[in-house]
Amino acid sequence: MDEKFIRDKITSLRLKKNISEYKLSLDLGHSKGYIQGISSGRSLPSLGEFLYMCEYFGITPKEFFDEEIENPMLVQKLYSIAKDMSEEDLCALIGVAEQLNKK
Repeated sequence: MDEKFIRDKITSLRLKKNISEYKLSLDLGHSKGYIQGISSGRSLPSLGEFLYMCEYFGITPKEFFDEEIENPMLVQKLYSIAKDMSEEDLCALIGVAEQLNKK
């Protein structure tokens, strides 16, 4: 993993959330060009800013770096819903997921 991965992942998450570089910059409390600077390779977020970005996107740092998860925001949303389900409902959900995964 390298700096390009981090830049590309931030861009991917931003696009999946359907927000502009400008809006993300302002939402994170920075100048309008902050995310553009990261996307272009001129800078990288500090550790604190990286953690704040993960919180903003609703994902964990582990999910950020997991290359096998295509859309970590949706996976996290599904987890948030599933964690409060009964065992019976979880088994039903697993059955549905297995069926969908076969397609």
